[in-house]
Amino acid sequence: MGQRGGYHLLNHLLLLQSKWTLAAEYTIAPVDCLSACNRPCVVAYAVPHKTTLMFGDLPPLQSAIAILQLAEQYHNSSDGLIPRQERPDILKKGILARIPPCQPASSCTEGN
Repeated sequence: MGQRGGYHLLNHLLLLQSKWTLAAEYTIAPVDCLSACNRPCVVAYAVPHKTTLMFGDLPPLQSAIAILQLAEQYHNSSDGLIPRQERPDILKKGILARIPPCQPASSCTEGN
């Protein structure tokens, strides 16, 4: 029946990444599962020592630019927290998780 929405979203992100100023700073990669089965087209922003953000219910053909805009905001933030009112419109809702950074930093590499 064709490709899933995530496939189209990933391809659009990869196309835009080639012209994106932060392309060298981020890895855009598919994952097998983020356990958001009822909330398809999910994206997560994760950097050591910052809060991880995860969003779902993203329209696959309309979200790529907003995802990269939020990645720039995330990159420029000290803690990874982007106030709702400052996010691109399409990412003002649909947040699935806000995971605090692992503390202390050494425990993040010990499997905790």
